[in-house]
Amino acid sequence: MARLLLGVSGGIAAYKALETTRLAVKAGHSVRVIQTPTSRRFVGGASFAAVTGAPVLSSEFETDPARGAYPGEPVPAHAPISHLALVERADAYLIAPASANTIAKLAHGHADNLVTSAALAAACPVAVAPAMNNRMYLNPATQANLRVLAERGVTVIPPAEGELASHGERGIGRLPEPPELLAACEALFALKAPVAAGPGSPASRRLAWHGLHVLVTAGGTREPIDSVRFIGNRSSGRMGIALAAGAAARGAEVTLVGANLAAEPPAGVRLIPVSTAAELAAACRREFDHSDVLLMAAAVADFRPAHPAPGKIKKTGPGAPLHLELEPTEDILSELRSQRRPGQTLVGFAAEHGADAVRFGQDKLQRKELDAIVVNDVSRPEIGFDSLDNEVTILTRDGLGRAVSKQRKELVAEAILDEVERLRQRLPEREDDGAPGAAASVGETRG
Repeated sequence: MARLLLGVSGGIAAYKALETTRLAVKAGHSVRVIQTPTSRRFVGGASFAAVTGAPVLSSEFETDPARGAYPGEPVPAHAPISHLALVERADAYLIAPASANTIAKLAHGHADNLVTSAALAAACPVAVAPAMNNRMYLNPATQANLRVLAERGVTVIPPAEGELASHGERGIGRLPEPPELLAACEALFALKAPVAAGPGSPASRRLAWHGLHVLVTAGGTREPIDSVRFIGNRSSGRMGIALAAGAAARGAEVTLVGANLAAEPPAGVRLIPVSTAAELAAACRREFDHSDVLLMAAAVADFRPAHPAPGKIKKTGPGAPLHLELEPTEDILSELRSQRRPGQTLVGFAAEHGADAVRFGQDKLQRKELDAIVVNDVSRPEIGFDSLDNEVTILTRDGLGRAVSKQRKELVAEAILDEVERLRQRLPEREDDGAPGAAASVGETRG
């Protein structure tokens, strides 16, 4: 199996690093742990040593009894330099939790403790998992530091939203759960030698997405009729989830806006749960400006009840008619398209019905001024909504799209992401000539 070096910085979430270590060892990986002095105020080195069966270091000047060896390996005859040996032998280096202070040091090349020194000396894939109060995470300085790290090829594992350490506070900043951290590490093990990867290899393809922020929408919105009933659709969200997982696997930082998902979101992806079209629109407005790619695969309702009842509507008698007045929902994709900046990528999803699906999709591609649109025929019960498979036609503004035959949605997602990557390779050309399609986004379109 693989050798994992785990760096632990100070923060209450350090207890999750201990469980991540346990899961990694249980999965058969060899783990060494290094800590900042502050982190030992939260979890002692003895706890990590008991789980890994190896010494835990917190200073460059400590003597390593294992001389840089990982569990199961012979101890070298000579004593190496600790902050070089451990990371030199690692298949991946994960810093979790990564405090705001540690992230700032990494972004500016500081090496004032063992955790940061090892990061500066790392030739293996490096990942950081931020964990802090939401205000600290959203501070422009922290966001700028994370962008710097991503641009340098560091994998940033987005924090989750929920209850924070401060009593009564909620927001973004929670360290992902240990199984998600382990899954992210195992994805990094394949990238042990990214420099040696040839063109088209999984490693080189992943490197091409480092530093990109990808916004994905998935699932189906529900528009309330009353407190218990709603107008909805059969979308499970699997297509959007596959896109989010595929973009994350290529190295992008991914935010998934999920509407009533019927499947689990992928590890290493920041999830924003929503229910209605209005909530989805609000989340997209917040996230769109700092996104490079928009994959809007959600099935957004075109109409909603104009006056939803605050309670449950009673059935007053047999056959009593109920009249609903519907109003249009927000045209989210058109609104975002009008706000796009140079360098963004927008591609639309069109769920059409019947033989004219591609023609309708082509019309939407032109009318919405998109760079691409992904069309599928929802009249076929074996593909599309609430199915594991899909069959789509990818229409692009440059006329170089393609048909993707029926296959698992994960493979369809890879084909879509390949087209996004091809479109993005033409961005400098499109920006220079002032073409209106200088941005590309993938999203659901409406009639």
